[in-house]
Order: sequence, then C-alpha cells, then structure tokens
Amino acid sequence: MIKTSTKMLMMITLLFSTCMVISSENWLSMWMGLEINMMSFIPLMEKSKNYLSSESKMMYFLIQSLGSIMFMFMIISNPLIMIEESMVEKIAMNIISMSMMMKMGMSPMHMWFINIMNKMSWKNCLILMTWQKIAPMSILTYTSMNIMMITFWSIISIMIGAIGGINQTSIKKILAFSSVNHLGWMTMCMNYDKEMWMKYLIIYSIIIIMLISILSKSSTNYISQMNMNMKTPMEKINLLMLMLSLGGLPPFIGFLPKWIVIQSLINSNSILIILIMMMFSMITLFYYMRMIIPTILSNNIMNKWNMKNIYSKKTYMIMFIINMMLPISMIINMY
Repeated sequence: MIKTSTKMLMMITLLFSTCMVISSENWLSMWMGLEINMMSFIPLMEKSKNYLSSESKMMYFLIQSLGSIMFMFMIISNPLIMIEESMVEKIAMNIISMSMMMKMGMSPMHMWFINIMNKMSWKNCLILMTWQKIAPMSILTYTSMNIMMITFWSIISIMIGAIGGINQTSIKKILAFSSVNHLGWMTMCMNYDKEMWMKYLIIYSIIIIMLISILSKSSTNYISQMNMNMKTPMEKINLLMLMLSLGGLPPFIGFLPKWIVIQSLINSNSILIILIMMMFSMITLFYYMRMIIPTILSNNIMNKWNMKNIYSKKTYMIMFIINMMLPISMIINMY
C-alpha cells in the first residue's frame, strides 16, 4: 500500500505539473509538464493486493506515452513551431490536437478511459475525470485547429458518450461515458471562445465532486446497489438532483454550461449541430434517470438504526443550494 507521505508528494507534483503546462511559454516545457503529470498520477492508482490496479497503471502509462510520443515527434519534426505557430503545417497541428484528445480519452480513442475508470477507486476516478483534463485541454486551446475537425471529433464524442452508457450496469462506466459526452461539449466551445471550456469544466467538476462523494461514502458501484445503499429521503433527493444536473436539465446548475454552448452555436447559425447535441444529451439523461428512478419510487423497509445519513443535513442543504444556484441567481437578478 502506498504511504500517506508518498501520496501527498504525488498529489503536490500532480497539481504543480498541471500549473506548469498552463503557464509554459514553449512546447518542450509543456511536454515535460505532461510527463511529470503522468508519472505522479500512476503511483496514486496503487491499491494493495489488487491485480486490477497494476493492469490499469500499465494501460494508463502506455496510452499517455503514445500521446506524448506523437506530441514530441511533431515538435521535433517542425522546428518552426518554436518560432511561430502559424508557420507550421495544419497536419502537424491536427496531430498534436489528436494526441491531446487521446490523452483526455475523447472518442474514438476513449476505450482505455472506460476500462481504467472501472478498475480504479472513486477518488482516482474523480481526479481522472476533472483535474487530468486541464493540461491537455489548455494545450488544445493553443493549437490552431481546423474548425471542421473540432466539430467532427466533438460530435463523435457526444454520440459515443451517449450511446455507450445505455448498456452499462457499472456506475463508474456510466460516468466514464458521461465524461466522454461532456468532453465533446467542452471541445465544441473552442470554436467560439477559447476560454469557455474552463467555465464548463468548473461547473462539471463541482457536480462530479458532490456525486462521487455520495457514491464513495455509500460504497455504491453498480445500479443494483443504489436502491439498497440510498436509505434516507434526503440522500435520494440529492442524488436525483445531481443526476439531473449532470444531464443538463434546465432548473439545475448543470444546465448553465450547456446553455452557454447552445447560445454560442445559435449565434453562429449552427442549428443542425445544436439539434444533434441536444438529441444525444437526452439519451444521457435517459440513463441517469434509469439509475435513479427505481431508488426514488421504492420505499426502503429496514431497521431504524440502519437509517442513518451519510452526511449531516447541513451538507445536504449545501449540495441542494449549489444545485439550485441557477434559478436562485436569476431571482436575485430580478430584484
């Protein structure tokens, strides 16, 4: 088992490596930041007496290394990239973009992400779905990508993220497919505003942190366990709200980032793309509802001493307020 001091060191290195990528002024230091990021996340995946963790570490290492090799090869083969980005061929920029998409787990290079998520602990899943996306996404914003290419990869991610989650029973796999779907929405932002993905990622991360904290505390890994583990009405209501928020249903905070993306697409008259994105968003909402509705509709009959809350009522109230921030802020603005 990994020591607490080692874990703390790796967490600090993980944070600093991402900051290094964001604040870098040249491509080589970005590559170095990505490598440090990879080497600091792998020890965090360690689990005692678990062959799945060693398998997931190896898979993560190979995929991240392949992405880094592609990135490094394009930097070395194009010396002009250090002088002026616009002087480099579009093919090189597209390959750099594809290497970053591979590192994040965008489709069609997403299967490693789904497999690794299923084999990791909830805390590592949280890091992989939120923090580990910041560095590749920031590099993606620096590349002068083809608008058609971004749109194509984004739509494929949205489609595969929506369809892939329908057939799953593992909550980790469902959230992984959901993450692929949200990645498509995030990269679609880059056509219109290079910094819009940050707002999307912040709101998505807040929802995911709250959701994973409940699932982790109740040790829920499969849909069949949800009805048994979610005992009190407060837990059920919060979980329902978080699921609907993640699906992007209007009254909840999760609708805000999707609203921003839709508004940008409307301004550029991309109506067909909006329709495709919204249709597949409905599919994701379907499998969130499928997870939570049996839990909400059934009333658990069990001993009173087993009916204790995972968190205090105050914590649930904070989660409720965060989820309802969108209508609350609109009401405040009216007066």
